[in-house]
Amino acid sequence: MSKDRSGTEDPARTLELLWRESAQEPAGRRGPRQGLSVDAVVDAAVELADRDGLNALTMRSLATALGVTPMSLYTYVPGKTELLDLMLDQVWGRMERRPVPADADWRTRLTAVADDNRDLLFRHPWVADLAATRPPMGPGVIGKYERELAAFEGMGLPDVEMDAGLTHLLAFVHATVRAALDAAEHNRRQSDDEWWDATAPLLERVMDAEAYPLAFRVGSSVGAYSPETAWAFGLRCVLDGIAARLPGEVSGRSDQR
Repeated sequence: MSKDRSGTEDPARTLELLWRESAQEPAGRRGPRQGLSVDAVVDAAVELADRDGLNALTMRSLATALGVTPMSLYTYVPGKTELLDLMLDQVWGRMERRPVPADADWRTRLTAVADDNRDLLFRHPWVADLAATRPPMGPGVIGKYERELAAFEGMGLPDVEMDAGLTHLLAFVHATVRAALDAAEHNRRQSDDEWWDATAPLLERVMDAEAYPLAFRVGSSVGAYSPETAWAFGLRCVLDGIAARLPGEVSGRSDQR
């Protein structure tokens, strides 16, 4: 996982960049290449991170991708930390969303929020790697927050619990996607079948089914890790937990259906 963090430098300067009204540069400022802008720099950075990961994203590698010198990038973005903020705000602002009927129940609305965020993290895995100390307070982030809070509106939760519920839901999404990405990376190095073939003979010699009856019984039922199974079960549990906080007529607990 990358150790890069967002939201750790000059917040005032970052906010100025995040809330730019257009991609045009200030009057009198001439960039190193005609047509280059903050938006173009961020687009190239996102493309590079999507392809090669955050560890490959440096001001030098980005400059090479854009065909400019590294120093010229600082005309547009002060440094990598601010660049990461701009990248996060951009991908969240452009986030694809499932259509949800206006009369959809709260479970459908929250499931769509979870699925949309999951899709984004798989599309941009570096977002799951990035430790956001403080979310960049740009139009993309604020717009995302507004739309996702709307999924909680009318559920009967106090405002503080609307925010807490959304935070909890997104934390679940992040954790399950991170686990799925890690599993995929391990499978690229060694498949589950290869791992079991290598370890099974030793485990059969050292593990006693009578000493660990629950581990043997449950482990035999579970089988190999399944990201889809973990996602479906975990999301159902998260929604049931939120349901426990709702008025009875709204909750719609899954075990009451």
